[in-house]
Amino acid sequence: MVKLIALYRQPEDKEAFDRHYFETHAPLAKKMPGLQKIEVTRISGTPMGGEAEYYLMAEMVFADRAALDAAMTSPEGKAAAKDLMGFAGKLVYMMIGEVVEA
Repeated sequence: MVKLIALYRQPEDKEAFDRHYFETHAPLAKKMPGLQKIEVTRISGTPMGGEAEYYLMAEMVFADRAALDAAMTSPEGKAAAKDLMGFAGKLVYMMIGEVVEA
């Protein structure tokens, strides 16, 4: 299993960010072929009690790297990527991770 992970830094307007993310971006991402699940985590702080650098983390789960690659190059994946760059291009850091047993 692999994950496409998006970390979003603190937006200037959290309400506008949330509205676009949950009403526009997430529905686009959910259309990506092969996507098994999206898990979104709102970051609430740090263990030391301060504000975290990041605001939101989204993890999109795929069966394997081939499924992720196919999703990213699909019309749905391209639409989600275009939307992402339009509303959060300066805020987002993307990573790909492989799920392993600990």
